[in-house]
Amino acid sequence: MQTELSKRLGVEHALFGFTPFPAVAAALSRAGGLGVLGAVRYADPDELRRDLDWIEAHVDAKPYGLDVVMPAKKVEGVTEADVEAMIPAGHRQYVEDTLTKYGVPGLDEGEAAGWRITGWMEEVARTQLDVAFEHPIKLLANALGSPPADVIERAHQNGVLVAALAGSARHARKHAEAGIDIVVAQGYEAGGHTGEIATMVLTPEVVDAVAPLPVLAAGGIGSGQQVAAALTLGAQGVWLGSIWLTTAEADMHSPALTRKLLAAGSGDTVRSRALTGKPARQLRTEWTDAWDDPNGPGTLPMPLQGLLVAEAVSRIQKHEVGPLLGTPVGQIVGRMTSERSVQEVVDDLTRGFEQAVDRLDRIAGRSHG
Repeated sequence: MQTELSKRLGVEHALFGFTPFPAVAAALSRAGGLGVLGAVRYADPDELRRDLDWIEAHVDAKPYGLDVVMPAKKVEGVTEADVEAMIPAGHRQYVEDTLTKYGVPGLDEGEAAGWRITGWMEEVARTQLDVAFEHPIKLLANALGSPPADVIERAHQNGVLVAALAGSARHARKHAEAGIDIVVAQGYEAGGHTGEIATMVLTPEVVDAVAPLPVLAAGGIGSGQQVAAALTLGAQGVWLGSIWLTTAEADMHSPALTRKLLAAGSGDTVRSRALTGKPARQLRTEWTDAWDDPNGPGTLPMPLQGLLVAEAVSRIQKHEVGPLLGTPVGQIVGRMTSERSVQEVVDDLTRGFEQAVDRLDRIAGRSHG
């Protein structure tokens, strides 16, 4: 599964894996793909440095990357406290009422919410970049589109390729104009923030829109047959996220959540604004239902919603409150039926890819002899 892009980055397989877990990123790089660590949860640069140091020591000198969340335009002089003050009291009360309804205990005294949206603040992302460029990363991805121009320039000065996610051909063309190197065409099926165009339609549209820039296909991909389809559509690789959530190396901190993922079908997700204020595909739960309820107050825009629910999400996860327990995940969750190692997932992807290519060769009347 080698393409021009995979060769350029020095990886054996054109498999690019986004993950919040350092052990998954390192295992994917060792297995011949390119592990990309999500940085959004690292409010403390020292914690990010620690984990990047760990990855560096466990990739067997293979390449890896980092995914940050940065808006292209900066809002000057706005602090997290300023944003917190914009949250209406009625929304805070709705959160408490919902948690009380399901008997969700509080956090321990002095315990901070483990999940914060501070990684969406540009000043935090810039400290993450300072740490990232201390390490030999090969790829910098941005989940909010094109990063600021000075960040792209700094990455290029460090010999780092820049990727940006796009949910439409129009977005992809803007990325190309901004000078990024790789476009990730993220379809409707994907976990997390995603648009409304399906991967099968989106990928060739983006390929045509930004040619000759390389494109990675993302959204609903979790088999070798789908990898082959993506490459047939013109992509130079695939961007995989959800498939790693139930791997042995993933540190979910919640056996109950892992069980929910393994039991879920492809129809058990929903695009909801409940987590961040922007539509993000996640497991459908009674928590997402509460925020989609027309009798409720409705969600707030990003980043207000993320700050509003941060502590609630931590309480739900800590106490594993089943009806409310969820996570961002794509429709590929229906294929995630057993816990496997990252290496086993990669082996399954490469094996399925070979079978798909052989099938196409037979259809086309070609034979490898």
